[in-house]
Amino acid sequence: MSPRLDVPRTHIATSACPQGPTDSDSAVASAVPGQRTSTRTTRTTAPAPEDDFSGEEFEGLDGLPEIPHYAEVGALDARALSKTLFARLETLEEGTHEHAYVRNTLVELNLALVKFAAARFRSRSEPMEDIVQVGTIGLIKAIDRFELSRGVEFPTFAMPTIIGEIKRFFRDTSWSVRVPRRLQELRLDLAKAGDELAQKLDRAPTVAELAERLGLSRDEVVEGMAASNAYTASSLDAKHDDHDDGADGALADRIGYEDHSLEGIEYVESLKPLIASLPSRDRTILSLRFVANMTQSEIGEELGISQMHVSRLLSRTLVKLRKGLTVEE
Repeated sequence: MSPRLDVPRTHIATSACPQGPTDSDSAVASAVPGQRTSTRTTRTTAPAPEDDFSGEEFEGLDGLPEIPHYAEVGALDARALSKTLFARLETLEEGTHEHAYVRNTLVELNLALVKFAAARFRSRSEPMEDIVQVGTIGLIKAIDRFELSRGVEFPTFAMPTIIGEIKRFFRDTSWSVRVPRRLQELRLDLAKAGDELAQKLDRAPTVAELAERLGLSRDEVVEGMAASNAYTASSLDAKHDDHDDGADGALADRIGYEDHSLEGIEYVESLKPLIASLPSRDRTILSLRFVANMTQSEIGEELGISQMHVSRLLSRTLVKLRKGLTVEE
């Protein structure tokens, strides 16, 4: 252990400082809310009589080694110092300034564990800062649950909690469409089984082979494969990556739209032989009414018949065509 960590800490006295903490203030001042104070430099000898000390002393921190800057603490020193701090943390009352200071110091000393765990997920699309923040939450939970009396090293105890918190973050937030947890876990099982079968069979496995490997039904495998599509989503405004066809527009420009004219194609094709079998005058009336958009009075003048006669002929023709379509269906 470095000599700097072996130096015992004497009492820490504070004095009122209306202008706020200075650069020489220790970490205790920043950990203690309330009135701004400045903390005198840690001493290894008794204070001189002429020194003016006022305010309350942090008696719970007596005997702790001096804490250097966290960037200067090595892995072995951080582990040894953490044991000392955990032993002191068990003796302090929760909610006190001393307890908050020791707890915050443990978080700072062990942030390297969070960064190490977060590095395993650097290939994910989430920003590394967000992953580190989530991992820090796991570190704080591990500190609150850790018991020194069990004889387990803190890094061994904390890493599963930190990694579990990060994985929970990806499970809850990284899916573009929220799916049940059962399908999220099935997606992972399908990916693992697919890789193993692909190496064994030297080809992509079929749905039946995946179902047999996982002991599931084919419908469950298909459901899991469909749920995998919900993991990521692309923006309709995103540019197309494939430039082989010379297209550089957005994805929305390449998506088709519903053509309502297509709905009548089937009826038109079915009506063609029925209309062809009608008398010439009935076909003329249909053409003038539905193509030329003429009224029944105009059709009567065009054909030299009354409007009432045109109405009866048109009704009879439409009934005949409607029955013909019903028979065809």
